[in-house]
Amino acid sequence: MKKLFLITVLLLLSVTVLISQRRLNEQPQGDKYQVLRAQVIDGDTVPYIALKEVVIIPPWKFKNKKEQIAYTRLARNVKITLPYARIAGEKLYQINSDLKKIKSDKDRKKYLKEAEKNLFAEFEAPLKSLTFSQGKVLIKLIDRETGNTGYELIKQYRGSVSAFFWQGIARIFGANLKDVYKPDNEDAMIEHIIKMIDAGLI
Repeated sequence: MKKLFLITVLLLLSVTVLISQRRLNEQPQGDKYQVLRAQVIDGDTVPYIALKEVVIIPPWKFKNKKEQIAYTRLARNVKITLPYARIAGEKLYQINSDLKKIKSDKDRKKYLKEAEKNLFAEFEAPLKSLTFSQGKVLIKLIDRETGNTGYELIKQYRGSVSAFFWQGIARIFGANLKDVYKPDNEDAMIEHIIKMIDAGLI
């Protein structure tokens, strides 16, 4: 009887070892296994998992109902215009990268003319549908995303005369292409809204 018991125990142990070895040799499938990184702390190897960053944004403190309405309206305008400003930043980076590879002024002008034509074809219709308030927000956001005011961009790529002309047109409508984005004071509300959008909270 004792021999039978020992044989049974040995068989169970053998099966357990075989199963364990097979599992070690198996490739992880789906969510069954997770490979953890390890960190040595005071001589001990400790597994750890890098968690995603959790952004905590305190809610905007409204002074009154009027400011709350203004915030809601501004949030809508920022959500509409922010993608355009970010695309502008990407396009500007690409254009500058391409221009560095072009040596002659003639080829640079040709490239800029073609780039402008493509930009108009892609964005003229959607940008025409923006309201005046959204246009003013976009001017600010372009400076935020590119590091250049609208005036500086026009001057850089189209020359001083074009920049002066378009600044004059903008001023007639109460806008200013020289507007600089100031996240710490006058544009603090816009900055708060952008952080909320990026965090997926609005």
